[in-house]
Amino acid sequence: MSSDVERINARVSGIRLSPTIAMSGRAATRIAEGRPVISLSLGELDFDTPKPIIDAAYQAALAGATRYTAPDGRLALKRAVQTKFLRDNGLSFEINEIHAASGCKQVIYNALAATLEPGDEVIVFAPYWVSYTDIVAFCGGTPVVLQTSAADGFLPNPDQLAKALTSRTRWVLLNSPNNPTGAVYDGALLKRLAATIASHPQAMVLSDEIYEHLVYDGAKHVSLLQAAPELRTRALTVNGVSKAYAMTGWRIGYAGGPQWLISAMAKVQSQTAGNSCTISQAAAEAALLGDQTTIDVWRDTLEKRRAAMLSELGRTDRIATSSPPGAFYVFADVSRCIGLATPGGLVLRNDLDLAEYLLDHADVAAVAGEAFGSSPFIRLSFAADHDEVVEAARRIVSAIDALAAVDAGTAR
Repeated sequence: MSSDVERINARVSGIRLSPTIAMSGRAATRIAEGRPVISLSLGELDFDTPKPIIDAAYQAALAGATRYTAPDGRLALKRAVQTKFLRDNGLSFEINEIHAASGCKQVIYNALAATLEPGDEVIVFAPYWVSYTDIVAFCGGTPVVLQTSAADGFLPNPDQLAKALTSRTRWVLLNSPNNPTGAVYDGALLKRLAATIASHPQAMVLSDEIYEHLVYDGAKHVSLLQAAPELRTRALTVNGVSKAYAMTGWRIGYAGGPQWLISAMAKVQSQTAGNSCTISQAAAEAALLGDQTTIDVWRDTLEKRRAAMLSELGRTDRIATSSPPGAFYVFADVSRCIGLATPGGLVLRNDLDLAEYLLDHADVAAVAGEAFGSSPFIRLSFAADHDEVVEAARRIVSAIDALAAVDAGTAR
């Protein structure tokens, strides 16, 4: 029986540990126990952070860059972000329109914490990154989830958005290239979405563009404000160094937006975490201003891994896949597996059961689509060693082909 001192507030009780982090942790535990688990669960590249970036961090530490900075980033980092936005996206921001924090997750939290009141609604398109809805709820808002479909390439429907927008809508969250589907929104679609939002002057738009450099097959990333500059005073463009530069552990995200919002976000940052690691800030500056050609090499490698994964998964007709034009995930439809029984007689009721089955019987860690607001799917990262990607896909196919129609006498 718990004591009163163990009580936690309703906001925390209403959210969950990040499902991707939870599955990765379970995989790590099994690996430590000696199990040959291959983890396809986390959203990070397996490449090392490039040496020039590490060298810049080391030199910064030697030079004394180990003290407090402004809560939302030192001037040198903001200037580097300025340069990046102009170079890559054709977007011009003043220094007081740039915010930096410890990862995109914290940037998004700061924006929502600074602007949401109880009763405010935030529109999110599913499948969505696992943390969007929980951050919205924690900040006092109400997530309004709109489903997209595989048949439409998991692209948001402007007509569906128009019906969901109300006087209570405070934010619309967009994510292109998308996690977990890899969907890439072109300029025409972004223009239509922007025109739909424009009639609701209280609504802001948060455009999460963290996977912008990881697009394939001739796809082109278009930043929201490139397509719809008229939203300049109502949009927050979020990005970071984690994905493009293999810097997930360095924890630097950034954003560009209207000065009033950036100022409010800085207040939140100042009272929750203070500045992000100064050495990481120096590393991020080097990443944004340095040689960008490594990204092209990595992208080519990821394309080969994507092809290998899709080829192996294609050996079973119980999984439906499409080739993602962006990010580094295959979001596989596993509806044909639901209702089948494992060799031990356990009936798979949903994609959570399937993810558990794959971890237990195939030693592969995948994340159930339920975590992203869409079932029955599983998300498989191909940002892992090529041979591991192939082996993991083979294990998945073998485990899924071992499923059988339910025998009423033995199923449980």
